[in-house]
Amino acid sequence: MSTNRFFRLSLAIFVLLSVPLNATFGNGIIAITKPSADVTLSFVQAGRIGMINFKEGDSVKIGDILVKQDDAVEKARLAQLEAESTDKTKIQASEFSLAQRRVDLKRLEARPKAVTQTELEHAKLNLNIAELSLRVAVFQHEQAQRKYEEAKLQIERMSLKSPIDGRIESIEIEAGESVNALDDVVRVVRINPLWIDVPVPLSQTAKLRYGHTAMVGFPSPQKMSVEGTVIFIAAVADAGSDTLRVRIQAPNNSNRPAGEHVTVTFPTLQE
Repeated sequence: MSTNRFFRLSLAIFVLLSVPLNATFGNGIIAITKPSADVTLSFVQAGRIGMINFKEGDSVKIGDILVKQDDAVEKARLAQLEAESTDKTKIQASEFSLAQRRVDLKRLEARPKAVTQTELEHAKLNLNIAELSLRVAVFQHEQAQRKYEEAKLQIERMSLKSPIDGRIESIEIEAGESVNALDDVVRVVRINPLWIDVPVPLSQTAKLRYGHTAMVGFPSPQKMSVEGTVIFIAAVADAGSDTLRVRIQAPNNSNRPAGEHVTVTFPTLQE
């Protein structure tokens, strides 16, 4: 590499590194908008995609089922567990057996001279066994109910529901396709309101408070300005740039895309 070329390259790198992270345009601090919510959903278990209810760009509400795995086998198992959870035949049989053992013991105790001590002890033992059998039947019934509830929860986990009001940004799978656990499946974003993380110089943050107004200037071709609000002020400054991260929430009724460069000014700092 020639000396002149090396010098020019070194000078370019120096200039780039000399640009402050909180570069300003006019009187505003340059920052980038981002969604106020950005969620990528995945299944917790592997399976085959059975249904996709929305397409990219669609608006969704909280609780909307976006994607479902094929759950035919799980539903068949659920029906079996539901039948077991509602069946009280074993409990009723144990109750009748216990009642009979009590009657048997009572009859023997009513004729103390006609029965041996062994027969009496045997009747008492049968009564204890019947009581334990009833407890086991009740416990098994309760376990069947728990298994049924567990199976219902398992089927619910085979559906991805939107956790926010927003829009579908991307869908990474097709109906009929098999996915592994934790694979990215669908991304949902909320761009109204927008968030803007602004690197404010430390020397200017003393006056900032939660709820203060911030003016956000959007660029051409649809140049506009909206009034935002300070919703977060970081507790730790960035030592390299000597700035503090301040988050602004701004309305986006015109549905501008997130990721735009904007300028942010704080009327409080200009007073």
